[in-house]
Amino acid sequence: MALRFVVLAAFIATASAVAIGYPAAYPAIAKVAAPIGDYDPNPHYSYSYAVADAVTGDNKSQQESRSGDVVTGSYALIEPDGTQRVVEYTADPVNGFNAVVHRGAGVVKAVAPVAKFASPYAYPAVAKVAAPLAHPYYG
Repeated sequence: MALRFVVLAAFIATASAVAIGYPAAYPAIAKVAAPIGDYDPNPHYSYSYAVADAVTGDNKSQQESRSGDVVTGSYALIEPDGTQRVVEYTADPVNGFNAVVHRGAGVVKAVAPVAKFASPYAYPAVAKVAAPLAHPYYG
């Protein structure tokens, strides 16, 4: 019975606070004006890079350029099976992002061999039993 009284009192207190017009728990967020700065209505950029590491076998490249709202570019990499993948892409507000993927012929991998080592956490080899042993009670 006491619990019902406490719940009823809390409900009445909350309703009274809302009716009186107490401030909200969180104040309204002030509107922030857009920053005034250097705005380029027709942005341009262009970049490219390439990696060819014979030790790790990492071989990739990318180039991209932007003129206004149109971005064009391509990237290439060597896949694990040794073939080259080249992706050419464009993006603009009308057509969205579009990509065309080309797979090249097999490429010889130039990867350095990985040194093999015995793990200190490896389990020792267990000899296999030729035939299961007979149970002394179940024969």
